[in-house]
Amino acid sequence: MTYEQALGRLAGYCSRAERCISDLRRKMDTWEIPVTEQNKIIQRLLQEKFIDESRYCRAFVNDKIHYNRWGIQKIKYELKKKQLSESTIREALEDIDPDESREQLRQLLQNKRKTIRGENEYEIRQKLIRFAAGRGFSLDDIEKALS
Repeated sequence: MTYEQALGRLAGYCSRAERCISDLRRKMDTWEIPVTEQNKIIQRLLQEKFIDESRYCRAFVNDKIHYNRWGIQKIKYELKKKQLSESTIREALEDIDPDESREQLRQLLQNKRKTIRGENEYEIRQKLIRFAAGRGFSLDDIEKALS
């Protein structure tokens, strides 16, 4: 694939949804584009505002909070996997309303409680804690929501 072809395809890819640099590198690796060409393409896409790490980070946080109902810990972990800078992640996570997050956790636990079976309250509580921790909520928030 030539430089111009890859640039055109990636520009289209970025215009359909927010993307980060690691997503683009992964895509170019599958196309077997050399690293020097990858760097040139990424610089061009950055210049033309097709990719913006902070914009991507804010969109990712918003989607995962409102649609996937993830907690802050899981969102932070996933953003780190995408090799985003700590400052960009911190900045995007500051937009999260803690009261909204706690209310969301409370509703998640209420709905999950209806479907969980257990021999006693202790077992049910442990299952709820594991469920909420898997969603990325902190143990402190989980304990507050359960009591």
